[in-house]
Amino acid sequence: MTINILAVDDEKDMTRLLQRTLEPELDCSVTKVFSGEMALNVLEQAVFDLVICDIKMPGMDGFELLERIRKKYPDLTVVMLTAFGNIESAVKAIKLGAYDFIPKPFEQDEIIFKTQKALERSLLIKENKALKRNKKGLHSLIGKSEPMQRVFDKINLVASSDVTVLITGESGTGKDLTARSIHALSPRKDKSFIPVNCPTIPEHILESELFGCKKGAFTSANRDKEGLFNEADKGTIFLDEIGDIGPSIQTKLLRVLQEKEIKPLGDTKTKKVDVRIIASTNRDLKKKIADNEFRQDFFYRLNVLPIELPPLRDRITDIPMIAEHLVIKHCKKMKKGMKMIAQEVMDLLMKQSWPGNVRELENIIVQGILYSKEDTLQLSDIPLVNSETNHKQVLGFSSKVISSLPYKEAKEKVLHAFNHDYIGAKLTMTGGNITQAAKQCSMDRQGLQQIMKRFGIDPDEYR
Repeated sequence: MTINILAVDDEKDMTRLLQRTLEPELDCSVTKVFSGEMALNVLEQAVFDLVICDIKMPGMDGFELLERIRKKYPDLTVVMLTAFGNIESAVKAIKLGAYDFIPKPFEQDEIIFKTQKALERSLLIKENKALKRNKKGLHSLIGKSEPMQRVFDKINLVASSDVTVLITGESGTGKDLTARSIHALSPRKDKSFIPVNCPTIPEHILESELFGCKKGAFTSANRDKEGLFNEADKGTIFLDEIGDIGPSIQTKLLRVLQEKEIKPLGDTKTKKVDVRIIASTNRDLKKKIADNEFRQDFFYRLNVLPIELPPLRDRITDIPMIAEHLVIKHCKKMKKGMKMIAQEVMDLLMKQSWPGNVRELENIIVQGILYSKEDTLQLSDIPLVNSETNHKQVLGFSSKVISSLPYKEAKEKVLHAFNHDYIGAKLTMTGGNITQAAKQCSMDRQGLQQIMKRFGIDPDEYR
């Protein structure tokens, strides 16, 4: 695949220099144009991976060209050339959406390195789009790493069948998305997909929710009620975090798996159902079996074809692709202008251990978009102040920002960032469960809720 670069500069010698420097080193093709107007005409006729553009040009200058490229070709990466020492122009270019800038005159090693970095960003965007096209039905599951390729292979393997699937993995690894992907690629895709978050429903209610009930079956049953298995007939039911259900429900679900029939509470008759069951858990079910907390026969009925999702720390190479996808997704969702991720931010994201996995990364990206006032997410926008791996680095950039503010404002900003990061991490690890998060914080639930209310922390964002 040929890499195409567009070099824009009114100085023809500069475009020739760029061509002579980049083509042999990067195995690319450099097209030379000498004005902003020429650049726009060429962009309409051919596809480019990168634009390298001078700022100071007669007629349409580099800033205007950059703005027009950003509007018409928002995914196209642009690097600006600027006179040495003209830092104001460089900062303005970054604010307008340039990926990077290179001062003139430049060293050969520097321009090759920066061009390679810019092309990596372009490649990530292309791969992201290709993944969406080629993996239609894979609900936002993103990754090119070997562990994720194994997951995709298993999804494609089981999707066309009706076998029961058990999805395992830590919280935030994408178990819900995996279940939805299996359904979307299956012959049942046009029928219902019913997700059930088992731990959030009290056990005495869960049975009637799943299987339905007859009027008078219990005190508050004032009418017949269809259960979720009935609702999912001919479709798929997803039993999320099935490791947290009690022995009584396990026994009744085992009957569904064995006999393909349900018995509503208070009814004497059973009813056949045609439902595909997908279950998930972040628990060690074999340990729960050993502790007599989970039925062994139920486990083997569930575990016909297991899919284990890798934690994010085991697929660090997927982070740039995931982060770019999340920025695009949430900028659209929040009706914000499209943003890019500064290279130092991406480097920082790839150094984290991510105990909350993709869900934690998503929370950080969302907060970064909300904090950001520019077109590029900078270090000061990313609330990772509580991370041991980047503690010194974050304090370094924060001090520059904080020291310029009045005391009260600076104090509030630090508290806001700390609370969003610390409490957000706890909520991520507990799937948005405030009671469990409060226990991890060694606080009571009411105290944590007051802090969350003060700093505008919404637990729904972490579920």
